[in-house]
Amino acid sequence: MIDKIAPSIAAALAGIPDGATVLIGGFGTAGLPSELIDGLIQQGARELTIVCNNAGNGDTGLAALMAAGRVRKIICSYPRQADSYVFDGLYRAGKIELELVPQGNLAERMRAAGAGIGAFFTPTGFGTEMARHADGTPKETRRIDGRDHVLEYPIHGDVALIKAEQCDRWGNLVYRKAARNFGPVMATAARRTVATVHEVLPLGALDPEAIVTPGIFVTSVVQVPRVATQAGGFKNAA
Repeated sequence: MIDKIAPSIAAALAGIPDGATVLIGGFGTAGLPSELIDGLIQQGARELTIVCNNAGNGDTGLAALMAAGRVRKIICSYPRQADSYVFDGLYRAGKIELELVPQGNLAERMRAAGAGIGAFFTPTGFGTEMARHADGTPKETRRIDGRDHVLEYPIHGDVALIKAEQCDRWGNLVYRKAARNFGPVMATAARRTVATVHEVLPLGALDPEAIVTPGIFVTSVVQVPRVATQAGGFKNAA
């Protein structure tokens, strides 16, 4: 009998090795799997490469993972915001590596990984520093239909940590509005996907037309309580 409901976060995250590439869903705090990030801190894996839209808010979640010294490199689109002081401090001190990727490219590179696409050309980034590798060498370019494009490669993950709203025991996932964001492409791009949900429904209770991530892409699911999300950004003045 297929049952992907894990008994605990610790059980779902067991075995993530040092040096793993971890895809973490979320757009700011929307759809951020905070419970799984806290569990990854407890799990203890180090020298991680994190792929996420942002580089953490305040001193919780992804920021706490970085503050614990577990992250070697982060691949993201928006590393700086009003309360990204943990990342700022680590980056300025040379303690974390950054690969900056335009947001559309970030999503497409993970989608390409899930779709089995070896590489793709995109006009985004041509003529900018985004058209160079980390060592400063230029990326391959090509003129297509009169427009210059840059060659980009897929981002594969060892594990994806995502947040959904509902599931069944087969691991089929339904998301809540904007919390969906990068979850679906990350689930396809990783060898192993762990999701949190707020509701576990019986088989057949989910409308098949509403299922966004089929259970074939999901390794395990953990049910967590529903907690109001704390918005990021500027703190209230004292």
